[in-house]
Amino acid sequence: MKRLAENKLVLVKRKTRLEELVARFNTVEQARFYVEHLGSDFTDYQDEDAVYKQALRTVEDILSEMGRVQIVSREHIPNFIFGEQDIVVAVGQDGLVANTLKYLNGHPLIGVNPDPARWDGMLLPFQAKELRALLPDVFANRRPIGEVSMAKSTLNDGQVIYAVNDLFIGQKTHVSARYHIQYGAVDEYQSSSGIIVSTGLGATGWLKSVVTGAAGIAGKDGEIAIPAGRQAWGAEHLQFTVREPFPSRMTGATIVYGRISADQPMRVTSSMPENGVIFSDGVESDFLLFRSGVVAEITVAEKKGRIVL
Repeated sequence: MKRLAENKLVLVKRKTRLEELVARFNTVEQARFYVEHLGSDFTDYQDEDAVYKQALRTVEDILSEMGRVQIVSREHIPNFIFGEQDIVVAVGQDGLVANTLKYLNGHPLIGVNPDPARWDGMLLPFQAKELRALLPDVFANRRPIGEVSMAKSTLNDGQVIYAVNDLFIGQKTHVSARYHIQYGAVDEYQSSSGIIVSTGLGATGWLKSVVTGAAGIAGKDGEIAIPAGRQAWGAEHLQFTVREPFPSRMTGATIVYGRISADQPMRVTSSMPENGVIFSDGVESDFLLFRSGVVAEITVAEKKGRIVL
């Protein structure tokens, strides 16, 4: 069979809820007993699993017709080495696309929605069967590409972490985070529930929920606009908010919301002896330790994600 291109096609998959239950309880029947004992519908787990695996089989069959295929599970992406000419296909929810995108370096990524009846899929514009017509255009660079700006945290020990949606800076537990924040020409010591730094793509997620709650309490609901849609993906700035800052004799609460850009940087110095972290895109296992004396420089990343449209 003649391949259409010599590009390696990397297929990224994830575990379904059923697979995660079976990994926990060893068998399907034990998983069924657990779910039904709690009064939930186990058939929903089975249906989701069946639909996802059928979509995955369809995608793998089509990719095999087009080129060399390598399948990678979501948990192995951080350690996977992508070739320069690889084309990446992620089959799952929006979170899978986001968590794959930050490990790429200019590679085009195709998001496939395996279950349109279940998932809206803002980052999943294609269904499995559409790949056969789509891939030749991708090989020939005829498809439009949406560029996605990322956030970047660089520590003073050289470690770096990227985020497609948002960075969290704070404690891994519910204990208050303590740090020194410098934003432009202003600085102060703070004690809070942590800092959320969001990209344009992620602004409608965690950042929006925090800002909406704070605005509602202050009676200013609707006055703070959060940009949405593809026009916000490539924004050359980040937005941040400090969660629940506590004013005291030693800590302030004047730096609570703002934009981070090349002209308006942000630097955070940890005052947390233990459990200080910076994690990315809501994945708590994807983190950098942020202990006392460590300095984090928060910037717009030098690279952009590329999503096939």
